[in-house]
Amino acid sequence: MKAMIFAAGLGTRLKPLTDSKPKALIDLGGKTFLENVIIRLKNFGISEVVVNVHHFAGQVIGFLKENNNFGITIHISDESGLLLDTGGGLKKAAPFLEGNEPIVIYNVDVLSNVDLHKVIDFHNKENALVTIVARERQTQRYLMFDKLYRLVGWKNIQTGENKISIPKKFKTATPLAFSGIHVVNPKIFDLIKTNGKFSIIDTYIELAKHQKVVGYFDKSGYWMDIGKPEQLEEARKTF
Repeated sequence: MKAMIFAAGLGTRLKPLTDSKPKALIDLGGKTFLENVIIRLKNFGISEVVVNVHHFAGQVIGFLKENNNFGITIHISDESGLLLDTGGGLKKAAPFLEGNEPIVIYNVDVLSNVDLHKVIDFHNKENALVTIVARERQTQRYLMFDKLYRLVGWKNIQTGENKISIPKKFKTATPLAFSGIHVVNPKIFDLIKTNGKFSIIDTYIELAKHQKVVGYFDKSGYWMDIGKPEQLEEARKTF
């Protein structure tokens, strides 16, 4: 099975730590963000990973070489010339992600103990194009799911902006927060028509109008967005 780690971000929220290194190489408990995610995916049974790079790309590439890619196959999707956001980043990495098995996508700044085996089983059982791991937590932006956990839209509670996939189900939908972990069927690459820089969430909302895009409700013990200074500090105390 293959996976992609989104590691190309500028790490703006973690300045000044990211003024001299990429977010992916920030230390947490004696290991970098990137190493923590790679080892987690490796322990799950994933043997081939794509890592996209942009900010201090050379440092990430050098780090992986120094550590012999942690014993798995790692491909670099180089966005040094232009940061493509999550949707563009996934599309650029498509040549590395060919195959028939589901692809796990993981943000480098997410710390979670969600059972990936259960997520994959759910994805396969639902015969979904996309499975989004989502949680109950406070946030500004929510993904909206119907009673069968199909994605019906997106809502920004601060600005009042809505993006709607299935209008008749939007008003009664359940709001859940995106966890930064998702699973896609490789067939998605034939359906993504946008080019350049674009958001994968916007793509999912558009695809949900005609394809099966579902949410996996994660009730696992912990989840942290360690791309935020206060949560990184909390995580460092824990680890």
